Amino acid sequence: MNYYDQLPEGYVEDYVIDAKNVKFGIVFNVIAIAVAIIIVALAVLIRNISFLDMDLILLLPFFVVLLVYIVLHELVHGLFYKIFTKRKLTFGITWSAAFCGVPELYVKKTPMLVTILAPFTVFSLILIPLMIFIESPTVYFALSIILGFHVGGCSGDLYGAGIMLFKYSRNPELLCNDTGPKQSFYIKK
Repeated sequence: MNYYDQLPEGYVEDYVIDAKNVKFGIVFNVIAIAVAIIIVALAVLIRNISFLDMDLILLLPFFVVLLVYIVLHELVHGLFYKIFTKRKLTFGITWSAAFCGVPELYVKKTPMLVTILAPFTVFSLILIPLMIFIESPTVYFALSIILGFHVGGCSGDLYGAGIMLFKYSRNPELLCNDTGPKQSFYIKK
C-alpha cells in the first residue's frame, strides 16, 4: 500500500509547501525565472551561438511548445500518482503554478518522491540529449529556452524533493498530502 485514505493516528502536520502563499509563490517564480535565464545563457555560451546565426521567426512555435510542456509536466506527475494510487487526480493552475495532486490521500515517502521527481527526470533525459545532437542554432536556442523553462519550472518539485530527502531523510514513515498547489508533510509523533 502506497497511501492511506485517512491520516493514521499519531501523525501530525510538520511542514507545508503552499504555492498559493504569496511570498512562497513570488520567491519560487523569481527563482524559476533566474534558473531559466542562467540555463539559456550557459547553453548559448557552450555552443557559442549568435542571434545573427538564427532565424528568429522560427522561435515563435516554441512558445506554444512551452505551453504544451506545462501540460505534459503535470500529466507525468499524474501518471505516477495513478501508477501508485490508482485514484482520482486533481489538475489545475493558480497564479503561481500549474499542479496535479491527490488531495484525498496521504502518500508514503517513496512513491511521493518518485512522483515529484518524475517530470524533472523524464524531460531532462529527453531535452539534454536533443541539445547535444542538434546542429541548427535556432533549434538549439529554442531547446535551451525549453530546458531553462523546464528546470526553472521544476524548482518547486526539487524543493519538495529536497525537503523529503534532507529534512526527513531518517523518517521512512513520512506521509504527504498533495492538493496540488499545497503539499503538507506529516510525521508520526
